[in-house]
Amino acid sequence: MIETKLLKTLAAVADEGGFERAARRLNLTQSAVSQRIRQMEEAVGQPVLTRTQPPRPTGPGRALLRHARRVGLLEAELTADLARQFAPAGASNAAGAPWQTLALAVNADTLATWFSKAVLPLLVAERVALDLRVDDQERTLELLRGGEVAGCVSTRKSPAQGCRAEFLGVMRYHCACAPDFAARWLPEGLTLKAAWSAPAVVFNRDDNVHDQFLNQNLGASPDCAPRHHVPNSEPFVDFVLGGAGYGLIPHLQAGVHLASGALVDLWPEPMPVPLHWHCWNIPSRLLARVGKALKQAARRELA
Repeated sequence: MIETKLLKTLAAVADEGGFERAARRLNLTQSAVSQRIRQMEEAVGQPVLTRTQPPRPTGPGRALLRHARRVGLLEAELTADLARQFAPAGASNAAGAPWQTLALAVNADTLATWFSKAVLPLLVAERVALDLRVDDQERTLELLRGGEVAGCVSTRKSPAQGCRAEFLGVMRYHCACAPDFAARWLPEGLTLKAAWSAPAVVFNRDDNVHDQFLNQNLGASPDCAPRHHVPNSEPFVDFVLGGAGYGLIPHLQAGVHLASGALVDLWPEPMPVPLHWHCWNIPSRLLARVGKALKQAARRELA
């Protein structure tokens, strides 16, 4: 059995990205933090952190980190429940309840379009501090597997070990561009020949939605065509609107611009990208409420 204080120390080092900042968070000396990590490594017989900058959890470290975060979430919920149930008569339940920190991973397009509508009512009603990690929708599940977050929005359908998954809805992506761009670069529409020379706007080098779209519809994705990498959803749309390139934009962002004529659709049908909610399979009231809120918002916004 690993002591709770050692698990909390491992989580602090992973969260803060170093021993010194973890020591400040835990109100300890840096040597005390190092000693606790050594104790944990002696207990499991293997390194739990790489001695890099920042330190990264090893395989055993990730397993312990997942356990530490799950235990921490359940302990925080228990403390909050006790504060609410046994608050003195006349006292405000909210005032006495401790804050809970919840780490979640979402893709940038979800965050820019409908995610805030889902979680804001919960954050206003509960004493929950949200720690959001933003990554590609195909990579968020890796953060959950590594124990860095308690839940994530992902395109993957199958749950990771020790987790559960639920279908949220489908994000529809329009392959669009500005009218002047279409006239200059795509006079015959989006063809494979045009895709070899027309500049594209993609999110980042890990984003493969653009390549998936071209492979599915044109049979290939030119790997040497010019591309602008714009890793932020709002400026991404600005780049396409400004004529820098063509790109895949969620319907929730593209719809108004397509209706006004500021953008033109380059393909008859939007590309469907299914989204799923993944979270730890533990009896957490908070995770259940987050999952319910996301499903309700997805039904409204993605229909």
